[in-house]
Amino acid sequence: MIGTAGISIADVDPHLLRTFLAVADTGSFSAAAERLRYTQSAVSQQIATLEADLGTSLFTRRPVAPTPAGERLRRHAALILVRLEAARADVARALAPPGRLVIGLTPLSWAAPVATAIATIRAESALLRTHVRVADRDKIVEAVAVGEHDLGLVDGFTAPNDPLRLPEPGAGGPRAVGVAESRAVVAVPRTHPLHGRSRVGLGDLADAYWIDAPEIAPFTRLPVDGLRASLRYDGCDATVLAGLVAAGHGLAVLPEPMVAAHDGLTGVPVDRLVHRVELLSLRADEDGPAARLSALLSAGT
Repeated sequence: MIGTAGISIADVDPHLLRTFLAVADTGSFSAAAERLRYTQSAVSQQIATLEADLGTSLFTRRPVAPTPAGERLRRHAALILVRLEAARADVARALAPPGRLVIGLTPLSWAAPVATAIATIRAESALLRTHVRVADRDKIVEAVAVGEHDLGLVDGFTAPNDPLRLPEPGAGGPRAVGVAESRAVVAVPRTHPLHGRSRVGLGDLADAYWIDAPEIAPFTRLPVDGLRASLRYDGCDATVLAGLVAAGHGLAVLPEPMVAAHDGLTGVPVDRLVHRVELLSLRADEDGPAARLSALLSAGT
């Protein structure tokens, strides 16, 4: 309980919690209104209602920042909303037709073992309806956490044998299991001065120009500071990113198999860096196609 009004968190309208988090995340009533597509006055009214319900002020106004009570609520609100969405998705799943499998994946997580595993379970069930949805890593983690996706496949670059640093959706969220790992390489055109190098350190490339592809391979997540972007690509098509590198618009760190498959590129291995794919599942012990796919991919590690 927060405050002295006798209202527990369980009694709070989830819509008010979503508005509260939007203000806390953006530090602005107007920015929260834009994110939620509300008017600023509506956001102000909802925060005032929440503060009245809980009997305490949740934000200072100039600047807009959570009060100590607001910080406490912030720690709980995100988890409450995640679990609420998971409950709704679980109920919806019970009402859905049998034989449905929804997989979320990041663009670079798709690889031959994934395609083979999906083909196997589809062959085992002629009635299985499979949906594949592509999104960035944070969205996939959230979608699996709330039950919108049965499974998720996410990727990133890390030190050998280290897990990915994924967002924490809270207790009871999805577990992650590594299912694939390959060498990370700097993708360069075949005419680039780096062509033919046996290895390279990212720190040696601080003066190079990079392509920032936040939906595919954000260079800001690489374990080095000072890299500069010469071009930003906001799409999800990995072949377009490879084409931009081949055309000389900048460098990108990519998994070695992807670079090897592109005629216009060469890959220079990066010191102590690998491309890792992890499988996310919320209920790995359930029967059905999700559990079967999880088992097939985990067995391939």
